[in-house]
Amino acid sequence: MANNIGAYFEIPVIDMERAINFYQALLGIELERGSIHEYEMAFFPYENSGVGISGALAKGDVYRPSIDGVFLYLKIDDIDLAISKAVELGSEVLLEKNEADSCFVAEVKDSEGNRICLKQDF
Repeated sequence: MANNIGAYFEIPVIDMERAINFYQALLGIELERGSIHEYEMAFFPYENSGVGISGALAKGDVYRPSIDGVFLYLKIDDIDLAISKAVELGSEVLLEKNEADSCFVAEVKDSEGNRICLKQDF
């Protein structure tokens, strides 16, 4: 069994345009629109030779935003900047910045109502 078994994630959305705008502004990235099994998607950047996993925003009848369930951690460079940017974008802070094992973590509610965790390594 592999040590790091995470492979891919999908974040449920209701309004794809709103969610794309939120994540692009929050993370300073570009998402690429597409589809999988006829569901509307917006893919996060991905490199085959990169470290870690990537995923997509996903819209469709099987995707329901929630603050309950799986906690998705997004690795960021500056957690304070990300928290303030999330608040500017209308996000609610669910967990203020805390020190964890060799990192800082915080949790925000995204534009669609999902709990998203932010992680900054020391």
